[in-house]
Amino acid sequence: MTDMPAPGDAGGFERRARENQAERRANLKTIYDFIVCGAGSSGSVVARRLAENPACNVLLIEAGPDDEAESVLNPALWPTNLGSDRDWGFRAEPNPHLDGRALSMSMGKGLGGGSSVNVMVWARGHRSDWDHFAAETGDAGWSYGSVLDIYRRIENWQGKPDPKYRGTTGPVWVQPAKDPSPIASALLDAAEGLGIPRFDHPNGELMEGVGGVAYTDMLVREGRRHSLYRAYVQPIADHPNLTILTETVVRRILFEGRRAIGVEIERAGSISAIKASTEIVISTGAINTTKLLMLSGVGDRDELAWLGIPVVQHLPGVGRNLQDHVSFGCTWEYREPLAPRNSGSEAKLYWKSRPDLTEPDLLFCQVEFPVPSERTALLGVPAHGWTMFAGLAQPHSRGRIRLNSADPSKTPVVDANMLSDPRDLEAARACVRLCREIGSSEAFHPFVIGERIPGVDQPADDAFIRDAAVTYWHQCGTAKMGSDDMSVVDARLSVHQITGLRIADGSVLPRVTTGNTMAPCAIVGERAADIMRRQYGL
Repeated sequence: MTDMPAPGDAGGFERRARENQAERRANLKTIYDFIVCGAGSSGSVVARRLAENPACNVLLIEAGPDDEAESVLNPALWPTNLGSDRDWGFRAEPNPHLDGRALSMSMGKGLGGGSSVNVMVWARGHRSDWDHFAAETGDAGWSYGSVLDIYRRIENWQGKPDPKYRGTTGPVWVQPAKDPSPIASALLDAAEGLGIPRFDHPNGELMEGVGGVAYTDMLVREGRRHSLYRAYVQPIADHPNLTILTETVVRRILFEGRRAIGVEIERAGSISAIKASTEIVISTGAINTTKLLMLSGVGDRDELAWLGIPVVQHLPGVGRNLQDHVSFGCTWEYREPLAPRNSGSEAKLYWKSRPDLTEPDLLFCQVEFPVPSERTALLGVPAHGWTMFAGLAQPHSRGRIRLNSADPSKTPVVDANMLSDPRDLEAARACVRLCREIGSSEAFHPFVIGERIPGVDQPADDAFIRDAAVTYWHQCGTAKMGSDDMSVVDARLSVHQITGLRIADGSVLPRVTTGNTMAPCAIVGERAADIMRRQYGL
């Protein structure tokens, strides 16, 4: 069941949903069965699955605004959300491995979280990612075979039928890029010419082997963004047991001993507390989730003591293991302007930096307009062109999130630490070489004049790599699941040694997945909700 309003009733449903939520907000309870903090790619899933049981009262809290904005709903306008009030606007510390550059670390803020501001790419992750998670946790429920079943269950696939890999009855509308740009077709042809296999779609066999190329799968429905909030929560926004609070910041988790009992929130300038009788789920993203844990007394005892925060539970892994995909964009100038189509990113390529690898460690997203860094822009940005947004799918470098204050209004310190591991610089060299080889192939000759960044006469050396490096905004790993001393949650996503507190977002991933992280975050939400429903007999 896709759970969409009946044809002709969309307007009536939207009115009922608005009226219901207005009533829910006007009559906030002091206690709910479940509180979900964050309405992003995982939190939306958890809230939906819990609220499907009419006996459960669910409170979904989101710090940002609603998603009723053209910049959100129009797929072509996604870049305009970066740096807006729909972006947390984090910035990493100056990085000595990038010659002191401080990268933007954007994260979505508003209903849908990242799924409401991103480029809408649906990328499941590689078989090896999920099997690694199963090994780390000792739980086969995280294995590739298990999550493939979930993906089939939640998808409403609109492409060529492929029942082995794709589902058609779920809430998530997934479609291939419609009428893709000839520049996207050129990328597929160029990759094939280099011996890289081509696939019908990027979320099946392609993600079980050494890699390949395909048109992008995206969350776009009838020309509009189909965020995970729109897929999961909006269809049940008229339910009386679901309350959705926007523009409300969760300041701290409240405890009695080591049991989570509620949240302290700030809403319209007022601070108050709301309790949870059963459980609290944190789904606020890899940066904010660790910030919230530490402000609440869960983290490294020495760091918390230094800030005067009473320790609830010593977990030294909180905030560590930060990972993100890092990209090094090369840009070509068009012979004649080609307007971007769909989201402006319609082709994906996964490949390997060394012949001996058995799985891809490089990630390529074609972008149908120039995307320079602030430094490579100095090389000259063409008025019309395309960029190979090419980067590391499995970086070895690890960063960290820290607090610099016990004040919840203060921004945490983000030490991304990209390219600190020499293996990443080696892979980056191979990445840029392949990028330039593809872009200079005959498949692109009808459409481009030539390479402009770095430029045909310029070396793509280590200095260029450091200057070109930018993030994909796929931050994760800072509250990883597992059983070792640096893990934060167990295989069931419950915080170690804490009762009534679970984490469901990208922070729990032991390593960043191969590809964009929205789809894996949906799986984290589905897994969390399934575990909770079984635990509480829902």
